[in-house]
Amino acid sequence: MKIERTLVIFKPDSIERGLVGEIITRFERVGLKIVAAKMVRPSKEHLKIHYEDIGKLMTRRGRAALDVAVELMQESPLIVMVLEGVEAISLVRKMVGATEPKSALPGTIRGDYAHISFEHADSLRSYLPNLIHASGDPDDAKKEIAHWFGEDEIFDYDVLHQKYTSIRKVKK
Repeated sequence: MKIERTLVIFKPDSIERGLVGEIITRFERVGLKIVAAKMVRPSKEHLKIHYEDIGKLMTRRGRAALDVAVELMQESPLIVMVLEGVEAISLVRKMVGATEPKSALPGTIRGDYAHISFEHADSLRSYLPNLIHASGDPDDAKKEIAHWFGEDEIFDYDVLHQKYTSIRKVKK
């Protein structure tokens, strides 16, 4: 069993649409544990480190995409959290859905609450409103969590089912 931690950022469109509670509920229902959470208004420099130094957005999509992303992420406060669970990184990515909402499957967060394409956003010279950021892999998760949270902001505790149940090993 591989317990992992992953970073999730609720972007301005999820906050402004009042979807945060519903999305958090989805994560909790599958058994993920919130080990850190806060509302922040990051600086441009902080966002550029997140999006380019760690995420390579400018490298992948160009300078304009980075600039628009940084600008949009400053339109309102963000909610940033760390989720923990068995293979949490891939689980959260599966639940969030494809980066481009148009391509996200129904049942995923982006598939259920967004629909815009890269092409449409680019034609408007706009950021793609896709509700949420989730770490892409273990290396990014580690870097992103350290970028957004100090060690004293991440908590280790048992949720109720951890206290009163155990996973029993099957004898072969």
